[in-house]
Amino acid sequence: MKSDLEVRQHNALTNARYEYTETQSNIFLVLLSKLRKDAPDAVYQITVPEMEKATGSQYNYKQLRESTKEMMSRVHEINTLHNGREVFRQLVLFKRIDYILGTGVIELEFNEYATQYLFDLKNNFTSFQVQAALSLTSKHAKRIYQICSQWKDIGETKKMAILDLKKTLSLADDKGREEYTEISMFKKNVLDVAVKQINEKTDLLIGYKLEKVGRGFKNIVFTVKPQAVALPLAFGLLPDEAPSLAAHQVENAGRLLAQLSITTPALVEQILGNASHVAACNKFAHDLKTGRHTSARSLSGLLLTMLGIKKATAGGPLFDKPTKAR
Repeated sequence: MKSDLEVRQHNALTNARYEYTETQSNIFLVLLSKLRKDAPDAVYQITVPEMEKATGSQYNYKQLRESTKEMMSRVHEINTLHNGREVFRQLVLFKRIDYILGTGVIELEFNEYATQYLFDLKNNFTSFQVQAALSLTSKHAKRIYQICSQWKDIGETKKMAILDLKKTLSLADDKGREEYTEISMFKKNVLDVAVKQINEKTDLLIGYKLEKVGRGFKNIVFTVKPQAVALPLAFGLLPDEAPSLAAHQVENAGRLLAQLSITTPALVEQILGNASHVAACNKFAHDLKTGRHTSARSLSGLLLTMLGIKKATAGGPLFDKPTKAR
């Protein structure tokens, strides 16, 4: 799976009320990464090894089987349009899930009513990076990341009632049952955990603002802006094999170089013209933000050494001869 693979789902599904465990969310995210926009009726397959590779976690047959068994009965409650009328729909995504015994292969087939929310999406859709979502260990962070991704081009989400957000996260229901009734506990166990994970591991930088009505907090708005992803590069990855990078990632790498007083034109050109170097710069910037490298005597020297540009041996020249920018 490409580390910067972007997937789409209809906004109605992004904002749906449903509850998945972390494992169930990961199964669905890996499945999203495999969808072909021209094949809604196809039977899709995922394997245990690719689940483990995508998530960095280990799964056993029983764990996955129990997870998909529950997914078959999970109802997604969504607001949508049907025959020109607004309806509240209760939807089950899958028609069947089969385990091919002795192979580690799982086959999944979508319910025909679910395909309209996943395929041939031309408007009213949310796009997000599937590997970023998989990197989040909080099931609430996974959902909040997708919700915020819907508004990343706007700068902030619409104002929503905290109770409605809790219903989306399956922390409250229509019968008055509600978890984390104390706002301090909701912030500590849900919001702050999600913000920390999303800001450290994804392409979004988010925050939130709570609005007080009367004596209590009633509404919430998430602020959203893009940031460079700290993409881990596979060991031995050659520059020409590195993932393609968005313009803002190159810009952020340039800002890091200026911050570290790396301004020699040929050197800057060498670094920003190499996709592997740009990705490494973004990871370095991310590590700085999260408190790493605080003991380094020279941050610029450390970065250039990590990029393989500065000699690590004592007494060597400061820089290798710049190579031609790719």
